[in-house]
Amino acid sequence: MELVLPSAEYKDSFIEAVKEYKSEAETEPIRSYRSLSIDDLKANFEAFVERERSHAEGKNQQEGYVPQTEFWLVDGGEYIGHVRIRQRLTEHLLQIGGHIGYDIRPSKRGKGYGNKILELGLQKAKEMGIEKVRITCDVDNIASRKIIEKNGGVLDSEIPNSETGVNKARFWIENK
Repeated sequence: MELVLPSAEYKDSFIEAVKEYKSEAETEPIRSYRSLSIDDLKANFEAFVERERSHAEGKNQQEGYVPQTEFWLVDGGEYIGHVRIRQRLTEHLLQIGGHIGYDIRPSKRGKGYGNKILELGLQKAKEMGIEKVRITCDVDNIASRKIIEKNGGVLDSEIPNSETGVNKARFWIENK
């Protein structure tokens, strides 16, 4: 099990994961991959990979986004999930998003992968020079909260999130 940069090598299992995200109930938090087109991925996966990788240089992103490096957790050649490490914080990221965001494909949740992806993501953040990591989760996301706390997260505060209506729990992790 390891973190890798997005790669065409994982096309088939990545597309299967996107199908899983799309089949989730609408009550699930909005997943960034839910909106991807399966047909586009099948036809242009290499372009998708290059676009995802270019975000680390601040390219091909929405206005106001900061450079972020995406890694995929793979196990036995299969895409399991992704972690995104934002290289700096804006005021919005300080309040709501944090340095690190991660997600595990639905069929692999509850199997310890969430803990592993955050553990490995923290190592990558440390390599990038991020020694104090802001990480957040929705207050009702008990599984994510446990993962954050298991990886050294100390609750700073809970604040309203006007974007979703669900309060955010905000943590700091000393990453030394």
